[in-house]
Formats: sequence, structure tokens, C-alpha cells
Amino acid sequence: MLDVLRLRILAAIAAHGSVTKAAKHLNYSQPAVSHHLARLEAETGAKLVQRAGRGIRLTPEGEHLARRATEIVGRVDTAAAELSAMVGLRTGRVRVAGFQSALATLVPHAAGTLRREHPGIELHLVEAHPRVALDLLRAGQVDVAVIFRYDDTTPGDIRATHLFDDPMYLLSLHPGQTLAGNRDATWIAGCENCRREFLDACHRASFVPHITYTSDDTIVQQALVAAGMGVTTMPGLALRTHRAPGIEASVLPDFRRSVSLASYGDPPDPPATTAFITALHHAVEQTRPGEPTGGSSTGTLSPAATPPPASPS
Repeated sequence: MLDVLRLRILAAIAAHGSVTKAAKHLNYSQPAVSHHLARLEAETGAKLVQRAGRGIRLTPEGEHLARRATEIVGRVDTAAAELSAMVGLRTGRVRVAGFQSALATLVPHAAGTLRREHPGIELHLVEAHPRVALDLLRAGQVDVAVIFRYDDTTPGDIRATHLFDDPMYLLSLHPGQTLAGNRDATWIAGCENCRREFLDACHRASFVPHITYTSDDTIVQQALVAAGMGVTTMPGLALRTHRAPGIEASVLPDFRRSVSLASYGDPPDPPATTAFITALHHAVEQTRPGEPTGGSSTGTLSPAATPPPASPS
């Protein structure tokens, strides 16, 4: 009897054109893929691949079995997804990477919904900068990643779904401030690896900021502003996690970042992952994090809403 795992490996080799790429797609080691391929050849008694220069190609027998393998694997995956839906997702696991302010605001809402509707699903969280989160996603160490970007580009191997635009704010002791209006101010900024977009925004406003204090900690940045040590910029989502008394937050109309949900590999996603994605979209609808409240240019922010109560299980 043919082994479904080995058929899945053959289908991946046919789809990706090499053992190395198939191993990466399946999150297996290359030796493991080669071992299962050799076992499949032994089981079938057919030569399925042959050397072609520095790579391999499927033999006619390999091509035929790969076509059938793709059909079989597709039907098995569909059956598994349908069965999971029928039993109400009693078990499952979803691993999520996200940046700090997303984990402090949106993800708890989604986690509460997920636990209430699917208490059998295990949720694993890891805090990671978007670049690191995408590497974890490609390596198969997480299932989805909540990321931000300051432009509209997305790596070609990533499936990204836009969640909302996160407005940027200028923090100072006075309302209604602008970047250009603070060209002579003392600035508080993130580390050199994290300030490129801020410097670009200042460049568009025709000045170079005088940066005296460096910190990537939003609490430290706000404390320095509150103490009159300078001004800084901060995303709205970060402001929802902490708001120091006495500071004013002025919306910067032409400076924002895009928050997206990233996944890797061809759809559909596993049922547990799909359940989390649905819960996250619901959290965005509930909290509307991209919409500052208040009608003035200061855009007074409301604090993050309390997550819905989780089930006791």
C-alpha cells in the first residue's frame, strides 16, 4: 500500500522542482525527503527521479505517480479539513508571531474569541519584529504572523492580508503639533535600525531632526516627552498600550504604517489557523485600531477595549 506521506513528498518535488525546495515547503530536512523518496521507489519498484545536471527531474513513471499523488493528497487534506469542521475543532494548534503592540492589543481579543468558540485549540505566541516573524513563518516555526510595513510591498513568497492602517502621532506637551513645526526641537527616536521611516518622514517635511535621546521602549519615550526632554513619534497601536499623563498626541496625516496578517504556503490554511484568522479579523472590527477617536487634529485616543471574557475551560 502506498504511504500518503511519501506521496505528499513526491507531489511537493513535482511542484517545486527539487528535493531542497520540497523539503523547505514541507518543513522537513533534505535527508528526510531523500529517504522517503527512496522508500517510495522501493515500494513501487519504479525509478521515479533521475539526475539532470546538478538537479533532478521526474521520470515518466514519476510524473504519472506525482499527478495521482497530487489528487490523493488534495482529497486527504480536504477530508481532514471537512472532518475538523464537523467535529467543531475540538483539537488543534496555531502558532502566532507578532510585534509587541499587536500582542498587547489585538491578539488578546482574538485569543479570547478563539478560546470561547474553540476551547480545544492551543494558541502559542511569540513576540518578534516583522522581519524576524517572516523568517519564523518561512522556517515553519509559526503558522501566521502579524506584521507592519511602511510601504505597499510584500515579499513574493508571503500571503499577506491587510488588516488596517495604523496612524502615526507626534507626542509633545502641546496639542496640534506637526513634524515641520518641530524642526528645531530635540527629538527622541528609536535605534538606528528602527528609525529609517521616521527620518524619511522628516525628510519629506524638509528638515533633519536633532536626535538627542535614543530608546525603543515606548514607555521610556513617553516619559521623556512628559518630562519636557523632547518630542517623538509613535504608532497609534503603541499608544493604546500605554499613555503617559500630560502628553499630547497629534495625528500626522501623511505618516502611517500598514498592519497585515501574513501566512506562508498555498491555501487553504489548516482549520485551527483559519479559526484564529477569523477571530483576529473580528478583533479588528471590534476595536477599530486604525481609527483615532475625537474630531481634532490631536486625535485623542481611547484605550484598548477589554478583551471578551474567556471560557473557564
